This record gives sequence, C-alpha cells and structure tokens, in this order.
Amino acid sequence: MNSLTLKQLRYFVALARYRHFGRAAEACAVSQPALSVQIKDLEADLGTPLVERTSREVHLTPIGETFSERAREILRAVDDLGDLARASEGPLGGQLRLGMIPTIAPYLLPETLKVLGQNYPMLEVLPRETVTATLLTDLKEHRLDAAIVALPVSEAQLEEVPLFEEEFILIRHQQDAGKAVPDPGQLLKMRLLLLEEGHCFRDQALSFCSVDGVKARDVMEGSSLSTLVRMVGAGLGVTLIPEMATRFELGTENVSMARFATPAPSRVIGLVWRKSNPLTVQLQHLAEILRATDCGWRVADLRM
Repeated sequence: MNSLTLKQLRYFVALARYRHFGRAAEACAVSQPALSVQIKDLEADLGTPLVERTSREVHLTPIGETFSERAREILRAVDDLGDLARASEGPLGGQLRLGMIPTIAPYLLPETLKVLGQNYPMLEVLPRETVTATLLTDLKEHRLDAAIVALPVSEAQLEEVPLFEEEFILIRHQQDAGKAVPDPGQLLKMRLLLLEEGHCFRDQALSFCSVDGVKARDVMEGSSLSTLVRMVGAGLGVTLIPEMATRFELGTENVSMARFATPAPSRVIGLVWRKSNPLTVQLQHLAEILRATDCGWRVADLRM
C-alpha cells in the first residue's frame, strides 16, 4: 500500500456515505477537488471504476459497493488499534469524539468540557450535536467514541451507563401561573408544542400524554427548546422541557413553569459507547466523573 491508502479509504467511505462529492469533502475537512483527485487515484490504483458520476449525485458501481464495505471494516480495525494504543497509556488523552443530543448539548456541553479539561489535561474533546438515531449510527460505525443521550437506547453493541435523572417541566404563559397543573391527557387540548420529529424528547413527551398515535399536524412544532419557549410566551400553547433547560430558557417574563404531580415525567441521561471499545475502562471512569459533577440542576443523582 502507498502512503495515501488510508486517506483514500477514508475519502471513499465518506463519498459512499454521502453520495455527494461536496458533502463528502466537507465531512473530511478537505476541498472538493482534493477529494475528487484522491478518488480518481484510488480507482486508477485498483484498475476499476468505483463510482458513477452524474450531474446531481454519485452512484457506486457494484464493485464500489463491495469495496466500501471492506473499506469500512479496514478503517474500523485501524481505529480499534488506535484506541488500543490509547487505552494502554492510562488516562484519556488525545482526541475524544463525543456526541450529545440537542436537548442536552446547549446546557451540559460547556460544563462537560470544563470538567474534562480539569481531569484530563491531555484530552482534546471533539463534540458533535445531533439527534439520537444519528449518534447511535456514528457510534456503531466508529465515527464517535461515546455519546450522552437519553436512556435506554437498547442497542446490543452499546454499553449504557446512567448519569442522572431529570424531570420534565410544564411551561405555559405567565397568565396561567398558579393554575392547577393539567393532567397528561389535557395537554393536547391546550395546544401542545413539541420538537420536530426525530427528537427523542418529542417521543417521550407524547408518551407521557398517552398519545403515541398523534400525527405531526395535530401539534405545533419547533426546531429547538428555545423556539418552543418563545412560542409559549407568544400565547401559542404550552410545552414540556427538561429541567436542565429551565435556568437557560426562561429569560422571558411571559412564561411560567410548573411541576407535575408524582410520578412526574422524567428521563434518564447516560453515557453510551461500543462494548468493543478498548477505552471501556477509561470511559467508565469518565462516567463516574460526570456523575459526580455538581452542575446545579440535577433532580435525581444515579450514583452507583
């Protein structure tokens, strides 16, 4: 193999994933011409075309499909070797690719980076914020080392360690402050505002309301918790947000918060990673550090 082989494999795997030269180049942090040249060189080395280029998208040839699967296996093995070397060095060091879901990242990520910087001075955290399904795929395909998500994820390949539990808080207009807290089934009648489909927090809220069959047209949607809170302030309905978000999102005087009666709706937040990851011992220690950190908003600490 020449010195560019691993780079070529990574570029080709990215192209196979995105089926678009521009998006693949962006994911690899290189220019599109540079990626295109490497793909052409790879095809020349192999003596066969791997992709069929059209004006709008990229299609893999039959050999390209097979090659992409083998390339992923090779890159996963290479990443495992790197993780094995890191694991032998003791404490976490180098780069840690850490994912978080959007209903956690704005509130937890800054404190997490601070805590990790204090405990692992040689560690460089590369955060990624996206929905749960994408994070789990990235974990299983070795694009992430660990992720902080709502549990359970129920994936056989992944280890789950709970960090803490937090309640869901009812957010309604200021004029409703002091009124009786509605029963779960009454929330839809009050025009429930939810996150867009794809967010696990949306599904958890609907489950609490016992309306799993609700369609998108039956509720109003927002792209973030901040948007939902401001929609409530404008008098458009009510919403639920996780407790960690309350001290960040309730800056407007037009909304009020209320707790549900026991048993209140809640979610468990945890750290997940591949069971095969050689860094398992280090990640377990990382979970202990995060669990012990006092961030000032925890409801129920799950110390083990």
